[in-house]
Amino acid sequence: MRALVISGGGSKGAFAGGVAQYLIENKKLDYDLFIGTSTGSLLVSHLALKKVNEIKEIYTSVTQSDIFNVCPFNIKRKSGIETISINHFNVLRNLLSGSKTFGESHNLKKLIKSHVTEQGFNALKALKTDVVVTVSNLSLNQVEYKSIKDFDYEDFIDWVWISCNYTPFMSLAKKDGCEYADGGLGSMVPIEEAIRRGATVVDAVILQTEVTQYNRMPSLNAFSLLTNMFSFMLDRIEFQNIRIGKFVANNQDAIINFYYTPTVLTTNSLVFNKDKMTLWWQSGFDFAKHKNQETSPVEPEKTE
Repeated sequence: MRALVISGGGSKGAFAGGVAQYLIENKKLDYDLFIGTSTGSLLVSHLALKKVNEIKEIYTSVTQSDIFNVCPFNIKRKSGIETISINHFNVLRNLLSGSKTFGESHNLKKLIKSHVTEQGFNALKALKTDVVVTVSNLSLNQVEYKSIKDFDYEDFIDWVWISCNYTPFMSLAKKDGCEYADGGLGSMVPIEEAIRRGATVVDAVILQTEVTQYNRMPSLNAFSLLTNMFSFMLDRIEFQNIRIGKFVANNQDAIINFYYTPTVLTTNSLVFNKDKMTLWWQSGFDFAKHKNQETSPVEPEKTE
């Protein structure tokens, strides 16, 4: 049984899309399980249906306004470097309206629903392939994995959206009496879950460099400090997920093929830049091609 695991990483998801395109279209790999966290959850439905060009078009044309209906920050570009600062008007207006977060991401839910149609959902559900997204249940203090096999269309759209909600910058969702947020707050790289579900070979796309690098700009204000702190915590979660995944794989005789980003793609993954994301997609494709040409390991026979 083979699984494709895609980590969280905001706009860096474009790189993962490029990797997946090579593995699916060029290497002709068939996956029994697609499991994603945050930005990874946006990719897995289309990848499972092999609608690679469609999801590529979405990822390489998305803008801030496609994600946020209330954007909590301003983006400034100077000498090719992007920095963020708080949008005081939007944040204050949002808090005064009773929101618990600095920004709102309901536009993202509309975007998901417009591209993951009910027809596409039914086609996905009819496949043997399983599609799973990761969410964080803040009320019960636990990570949950939501399979397309267990929900109807509206519920699954909710779970995909919730998996991407990087609170407190994006919406806090309430569902089934619990508060939910970005799956990355609990499991950035759900390798362990893929193996628990029976995967013997896991292709894991990690939207981070393998070797720690200086990949964050100095904090210029309270808002950038907050994003840097959250990024630091998510990096630590990711590191632990990978270490646990390797341990579980060793004990279950599973194989993990890692696809890390070869360079630091961005210092702020909440900034969506069309040109850069187009380059990252191609970079992911080229990297996967190069990696598979370098090493051609003998893989175990696929089991049902």
